[in-house]
Amino acid sequence: MAFLPVNQADMQARGWEAVDFAYVIGDAYVDHPSFGPAIISRVLEQHGYRVGIIAQPDWHNLENFTVLGRPRLGFLISSGNIDPMVNHYTVAKRRRTTDAYSPGGKMGLRPDRATTVYANCIRQVYKDIPIIAGGIEASLRRLAHYDYWDNRVRASLLHDSGVDLLLYGMGERSIVQLADALQAGIPIKEITYIDGSVYQTASLENVYDYILIDSFEAVRQDKEAYARAFLAQYRNQDPLTGKRIVQPHGDGYVVCNMPQMPLSQQELDDVYALPYERTYHPMYESAGGVPAIQEVKFSLVSNRGCFGGCSFCALTFHQGRRVTCRSHESLLEEAKLLTQDPDFKGYIHDVGGPTANFRATACEKQEKDGVCPGRQCLFPKPCPNLKADHSDYIALLRKLRNLPGVKKVFIRSGLRFDYILADKEHGEQFIHELCAHHVSGQLKVAPEHISPNVLKLMGKPENSVFETFVKKYEAENRRLGKPQYLVPYLISSHPGSTLKDAIALAEYIKRGGHKMEQVQDFYPTPGTLSTCMYYTGLDPRNMKPIYVTTDPHEKAMQRALMQFDNPRNYHLVKEALLRENRLDLIGYGPGCLIAPRTNDYSLRKQLESYQKQQKPAAKEGRSKAAGTKNKRYSSDRSRANEPMTSKRHTAGKQKEYTKKKR
Repeated sequence: MAFLPVNQADMQARGWEAVDFAYVIGDAYVDHPSFGPAIISRVLEQHGYRVGIIAQPDWHNLENFTVLGRPRLGFLISSGNIDPMVNHYTVAKRRRTTDAYSPGGKMGLRPDRATTVYANCIRQVYKDIPIIAGGIEASLRRLAHYDYWDNRVRASLLHDSGVDLLLYGMGERSIVQLADALQAGIPIKEITYIDGSVYQTASLENVYDYILIDSFEAVRQDKEAYARAFLAQYRNQDPLTGKRIVQPHGDGYVVCNMPQMPLSQQELDDVYALPYERTYHPMYESAGGVPAIQEVKFSLVSNRGCFGGCSFCALTFHQGRRVTCRSHESLLEEAKLLTQDPDFKGYIHDVGGPTANFRATACEKQEKDGVCPGRQCLFPKPCPNLKADHSDYIALLRKLRNLPGVKKVFIRSGLRFDYILADKEHGEQFIHELCAHHVSGQLKVAPEHISPNVLKLMGKPENSVFETFVKKYEAENRRLGKPQYLVPYLISSHPGSTLKDAIALAEYIKRGGHKMEQVQDFYPTPGTLSTCMYYTGLDPRNMKPIYVTTDPHEKAMQRALMQFDNPRNYHLVKEALLRENRLDLIGYGPGCLIAPRTNDYSLRKQLESYQKQQKPAAKEGRSKAAGTKNKRYSSDRSRANEPMTSKRHTAGKQKEYTKKKR
């Protein structure tokens, strides 16, 4: 099957006078099932609709939106696989230099807030044509939302962009329902009934069974109102338990219909069996191709949805909490296609999804009654109804690695270690299979932090759970004789994280012998619980105030503490330790984070004074501690200075831990 038309010549080659839909996308055109526009366009094609692609049009020239002529049914817009603002800017709001989703990695081929810009351009050319927005940018901005880059609350993307309809979440079913409605001659303004859609209306006369949340004007002015409105959205993400949400905007209303039901396994299999070219369009060859394809070309998407419930993740806003998975047969057929690629070297890079080891819904209740709106499946402890079972995933991985031509099958998407431990029947077996066959030297896991308060706000298990997994992982690797390590993902400056918490995290990194080559500051993106906390200073679930650092300098200190051994961070780390009176962490002991520099006379004097103060206290402490010699740790601070004796901390045997960008 050929690529879809990108110009008039392609249309003429197919004998088309017009396309049914012109699909404007912010990424380069990559016809691969890891790219949302590729899936949506192939699904429409399967249902008999003619789709043409306008990839990364130059928005400064309106003629670029006319290259396919006037589409018969309307324009579709998706800004790309990654939110365009995240794609363009670091958490420090600095412009990035490369774009993996553009030819040659070139930056600047899509605008900021791409959906709105594209819609305005289309509307200037075709005044009355239906325009439908979808994709991650639209999904996460379907109602009023905090915008980190403007540092203000913005209206629904519908309101700002002027598009006629917004489709959120997984859009395969929604887009076909929309296309069929337009094909039947129903005006776009009357298509208000599709699940997973958002529209504007001047009246609520024909809207029923809805929750009315605080208006855009109210949430823009009042942070408590914002928190209430967000919580209503947060708790209505399931198609069985969720309600329609209405938010006043000016003189009208934005109406968010209930989410679509997830695709069945058969439907999901059918989507991934469509005739994708599985690479980028040949028009990009001269630029060196599209870098993003390298991450997914030899990987398999095995599931959708996530019941992990991490507060900083927007996935539930887009894919939902209910996990659906592809059949073994579907994945094996796709794997066979990979082996036929001339570039395939025998390695399947990943078999996973949002969370690799989720292969079924969390419990039977979810399948018939939907998810619990006010409860999480894994946090703070695994729910008693949770079905933790890795047997299906184990069987799938075994089949894949036994395929002819496959040398190794790796798991690179994240694993929930608490879910592994919750599986009492197959958890140990999975750890064995993982270590024996599916780790490429390092395994990515995401404890995120160690502070109990921060972990609670993150929706992550307590640190002891992670340590239990680490011990089991290390023990299994020792048994197998494999020098394999863990790559811990950690986040700095998350809501709730104080400078004390950041120092405690730095001590943990020191004790563990980790070397954080890259670290991640918390990034307040639309659609997450954590972003609501960041903006409001409130936990919307109980409206209790929480500590939030928005000061760039303190954020820089928290970040620097995670890389305390980097000489460039010396002054920031020193400032943080002095601010919290942690001079015990400055020196030459095994638990110290930094040593005073030779020319840092001021710090040396402070240390001398501190040490003099400590000597009398130490003598008194020793006299009081008589008879307690068997007590290894007397305080957290003394523990920080204890030499580590376990194998993973032994000098000369410690492999550097790489913290990859999230």
